[in-house]
Amino acid sequence: MATNDYPRQAKESILAGIVTLALTVPMMGLRTTSGQDGMVIDIRMGDAALTALGVAVGHFVISLIRQALQQRSPKETKTEKSARLKSMAIWIGWASFAFALTLPFTLNLTEGLGLHNKTRYYLDIGILVLTYVMLGWGLNIVVGLAGLLDLGYVAFYAVGAYSYALIAAHFGWSFWICLPLAGLFAAFFGVILGFPVLRLRGDYLAIVTLGFGEIVRVVLLNWYQFTGGPDGLSRIPRPDFLGLPFKRSSSEGETFHQFFGLDYSSIHRIIFLYYLIFILALITNAFTLRIRKLPVGRAWEALREDEIACRSLGLNPTNTKLTAFAIGAMFGGFAGAFFATRQGFISPESFTFIESAVILAVVVLGGMGSQIGVVIAAAVLIGGTEMFRSLEEFRMLAFGMAMVAIMVWKPRGLLANREPTVTLNGDKEAKP
Repeated sequence: MATNDYPRQAKESILAGIVTLALTVPMMGLRTTSGQDGMVIDIRMGDAALTALGVAVGHFVISLIRQALQQRSPKETKTEKSARLKSMAIWIGWASFAFALTLPFTLNLTEGLGLHNKTRYYLDIGILVLTYVMLGWGLNIVVGLAGLLDLGYVAFYAVGAYSYALIAAHFGWSFWICLPLAGLFAAFFGVILGFPVLRLRGDYLAIVTLGFGEIVRVVLLNWYQFTGGPDGLSRIPRPDFLGLPFKRSSSEGETFHQFFGLDYSSIHRIIFLYYLIFILALITNAFTLRIRKLPVGRAWEALREDEIACRSLGLNPTNTKLTAFAIGAMFGGFAGAFFATRQGFISPESFTFIESAVILAVVVLGGMGSQIGVVIAAAVLIGGTEMFRSLEEFRMLAFGMAMVAIMVWKPRGLLANREPTVTLNGDKEAKP
C-alpha cells in the first residue's frame, strides 16, 4: 500500500463510522422510558456517536499499521507463506492443547490464591467451547473435506442426545455403553439424509439439509409419548468414573471422593465432564487427521474440488457422500450424548436451526478444512460470547462486530490455508 493511499484510508474509515452509526442508533440511541403519558422514546445519541467514532478511528489506525507492515516486510512467496502458516498453526495447536489440558489445575490454583472464585463458571465455559469444537470438527468432515453444505447438522446432535437419554432411561445401561450406540444411531440418520441428496449440490443441498433438521425437531416436539414433546426428557443418568459415582454417599459402594480419600466437592464431577469432552474432542481430531490420508479422505477432497472429475477417476460419488454424512453425523451423535448427560435434561428447544448456524459459522469462520481454525473460531464465537454476557444487550452487538471483523479481515476463514494430502517434490514419488 503506497503513501498516497492516505485519502482513501480516511474515506473508508469515515464510511465505516457512518455505517456503524446507522447500525447502532436503533440499538443504542433509542431508549423507551415510561412517563405520565405512557411510553416515551428517549433519544440518546452519545453512545452511538462514540461507538461510531471509535470504529472510524480504529479502522484508520489498523489501516496505517497494515500499511507499515506491508512496506517493511518483503513480499513472501507462496511456498514461504504456506510454511509460515503451517508453523503458526502447529504452535497454536500445541498451545491450545496445553492450555486446555491444564485449565482445571490453573483455575484451582488461582482460586486458592484468592484471585477469583469462579472456577465452576470458567469450567462450564470450557466444556461448552470444547463441545462446539467437537461439533465443528464433525461438521468439518462434511463441509470442509467433502464440500457438502449441511445446514441440518443439529439433527444428528439431537438424535445422539435423545438416543442416549432414551436407552439409558429404559434399559438402565451406563454412559459408556450408550455413547457408541448414540453415535451409531446418528450415523444411521446420516445415511438416511445422504440418500435423498445424492444428486443435489450447492443451494439445493443446503435447503434439503435444512428441511431435514427441522423435520427432526418437529418430530421430537410432537411425538409426546416417546420423546416427551415440549416437556423434554429429564432425570438422564450421569456418567461415573470407572464405576465410582460422583455423590456424597452411595448405598451401592464407594463413591469417587471416598475411593481417592478426598473431601466431597461438586466440582469433581465438573472437572470429570471437562476432561471427558476434552478426550472425545481429541479422538475426533485424531480420527479426522488420520482418515484424511486414507483413500476415503482423498475421495472426499476430490469430490469437494470437482464431482465430474471425481467420477472420471473411477470414484463412486454415492459412497463418498454417504460415508461423509455418516461419519460426520456419528461425531455429532457423540457430542449429543455428552450434552444430554451433562445437562441432565433435554428438549427440542435445545436443537433449533440457530444451533446449526452457529456450528456452521465455527467451521466457515475458522477456515473450511482447518482443524486449528475450528478451535480458534469456537473460542472466539462461543467463549467470547459467554465472556461478554455481562454486557447484556450489547453482547450480541459485540458478537456481530466480531463476525464482521473476521469476514472483512479473513474472508476465507482465520486459517484458510490447507496442506495438500498428497505433495509432489520434484521427481520424488507422491507421498501422504
